[in-house]
Amino acid sequence: QVQLVESGGGLVQAGGSLRLSCAASGRTFSNYAMGWFRQAPGKEREFVATISKSGERTYYAPSVKGRFAISRDNAKNTVYLQMNSLKPEDTAVYYCAASSIEGTTRQSWYDYWGPGTHITVSS
Repeated sequence: QVQLVESGGGLVQAGGSLRLSCAASGRTFSNYAMGWFRQAPGKEREFVATISKSGERTYYAPSVKGRFAISRDNAKNTVYLQMNSLKPEDTAVYYCAASSIEGTTRQSWYDYWGPGTHITVSS
């Protein structure tokens, strides 16, 4: 089992920045690729970003590429999502997830999920 807990959510104005953190416990963190997903009000949950087990490779959804950056610190068992130039359409609950498969955007391939943290971007 891997337990994940997100933090860093809140209210921010459009154009601002936030950094989300996701702390992991349980099994060896570096054995898992990590991903961030989000669910906006009234919409289905969607892929945001993923990072490989070593942190060398990342992949982003087109809607956030160039604005968001995913990173990880395996010594601290933590994955981050730096979000810049935030837009009202980024308002959502953000989830981190762990997968034994690298480079996947498919939610079904992520085995463990955090409870989520809410981001509101005001215009």
